[in-house]
Amino acid sequence: MSLNQELDALTLRKVFAQHPSGVAALCADIDGEKTGIVASSFTVGVSLEPALVMFAVQKTSNTWPKLRGANRIGVSVLSERNEGVCGQIASKKGDRFLGINTHSSADGSLFIEDSTLWLDTSIYSEVEAGDHWVVLLEVHGHKLAEHLPSIFHDSRFHSLPVPEFV
Repeated sequence: MSLNQELDALTLRKVFAQHPSGVAALCADIDGEKTGIVASSFTVGVSLEPALVMFAVQKTSNTWPKLRGANRIGVSVLSERNEGVCGQIASKKGDRFLGINTHSSADGSLFIEDSTLWLDTSIYSEVEAGDHWVVLLEVHGHKLAEHLPSIFHDSRFHSLPVPEFV
């Protein structure tokens, strides 16, 4: 077997898009302003003790420096019910939370309604990784919902089939 050695940015984006993932919105209410980013690089189960999850964010992000300063960050794993939320929060124009139902914790974590999972987190550590930051988040609390997660694959959203119970 011969492997393609082409590693330019466009080719790598196409290659990386073949890995199915969920999408998480990482949001906070900072001094009354809703701030957030979306990440398909979000990963759970990094550590159980302490409870850690992680994601990667581009160094060029204009939002991450604001979000980095938050006391707490709410992680909402998006469900098939809120796929449109992803593009809206990722947008660089207008009110990114207009029409999106959210709720905040007392510590400032901001959560997106109708998500599959909510995690109340704070930054544990941040590591430079090429053109991204890899951010470890410590989990302080969670809430599960019965919504199926949205799957991002080949640069498109997909739904999981509804499980059949015997």
